[in-house]
Amino acid sequence: MKNKDLFRQESGSGGPLYLRVYSHYKDLISSGQLPAGARLPSIRRCAQELEVSRTTVEAAYAQLAAEGYAVARPQSGFYAARLDYNPENAGLLPKPHSIPKKPPLRFDFASASVDAESFDFALWRRYIKSALRADQRLLSYGEPQGEPDLRAAICGYVAQSRNVVCSPEQIVIGAGVQSLLHILCALLGNRSSAGFWNNSFAQGQAVLEDHGFSIRHYRQAADDFSALERDGVRLLYLSPSHMDAMGSVMPVSQRLRLLEVARRAGCLVVEDDYDSEFRYFTHPVPSLQGLDGGRSVLYMATFSKLLLPSLRLSFMVLPSSLMDAYKQRGGLYNQTASKAEQIALCQFIRDGHLAAQIRKARKLYMGKSRALCEAAGLAFGPQAQAEVCASGLMVRLTLSGGEPALALQQKAQQAGIAVRVESAGDGNASLLLASTGVPADSFREAMRALQAAICGTPEAP
Repeated sequence: MKNKDLFRQESGSGGPLYLRVYSHYKDLISSGQLPAGARLPSIRRCAQELEVSRTTVEAAYAQLAAEGYAVARPQSGFYAARLDYNPENAGLLPKPHSIPKKPPLRFDFASASVDAESFDFALWRRYIKSALRADQRLLSYGEPQGEPDLRAAICGYVAQSRNVVCSPEQIVIGAGVQSLLHILCALLGNRSSAGFWNNSFAQGQAVLEDHGFSIRHYRQAADDFSALERDGVRLLYLSPSHMDAMGSVMPVSQRLRLLEVARRAGCLVVEDDYDSEFRYFTHPVPSLQGLDGGRSVLYMATFSKLLLPSLRLSFMVLPSSLMDAYKQRGGLYNQTASKAEQIALCQFIRDGHLAAQIRKARKLYMGKSRALCEAAGLAFGPQAQAEVCASGLMVRLTLSGGEPALALQQKAQQAGIAVRVESAGDGNASLLLASTGVPADSFREAMRALQAAICGTPEAP
């Protein structure tokens, strides 16, 4: 069959003509009908054979050369290129290993999701719509450090609610804590070792490791922070207002001791204050940064817990010792948070809705956690003891019997119930149940299903 007939048969009538010529020769080269090194017809000859213009052929040959199917040789013409793959297997991926399917999730007590009733979506939509009407502001990229008016609003809020000592110039806004940690690592010259105190923030550890830090883990033990000096730790990451899964708070005496050791060791303390507003049995303890006067503590917080997890807005307050480094390097990092959401959040805070939102969420979640404790008591009876954690967001369910916590978690998972676990230290195991993401009217059904899964009994109706 002549080239002209084959070309017409393959190309049909769709698409620009030069692309049809290109596809014709690409298929010939890919299939091996034009072997590597074979010369393509000259532009004049190809135009005659396919009954197209020379301009069309030139464009098709140029496309073949640009994509590596052909090689142009000056004063000689175009030649089929050598392809580094077998065209018979092109596009085929190795068969993936089969992954065992998990049972469908019925009740999720392990995630950090929120209750829809805790947030006024209609109110937030009004602020978003208002932000989208700020036409001139939305025509430009966001400020690398964050919108100035939002930084001023945050500065006033954390000074009042958390006793943070700062100015708007010290605040850096980003889309999540991880993005801010990348910036922080760029400001730190010494990449020796970093410590995590009573904290399992795996995402934060990954960022520091990627930037060359060696990671050490420390556990709270009386007032002994001397290990930080001994190990030469230059950065310590901790959450003093949420030291464990139950939300235990580091006492002020320990905070002052930590600050003394950190100053002496030249260690920068990163205070992650992600949910300190949620306190039910005690008043929120002032921030570590406030006790320090903003000298050697970097304060970090997020609005994901206070508002919505999908609202990826976090901020850090740089100590004065890092301000010069930020002025030199900070502008090289583009803003990762939505400018429209920053504008909306600024007015939301100014109008007092953030404080109202926190009060509403506190009341809702404390009520849900108490209801979850009651449901667990009805389902397990004397087999278990349930208590609300200090933040009010989680319930600890301690089970007698000595079965390992991970075994209990696996049984729950097989029943479609996601839970967290911890060892109680006395032979018993504890399940940690977040009350936020499961509707309250499902608690009794969920606890009956959990009891049946753990004890191996039929699920009660």
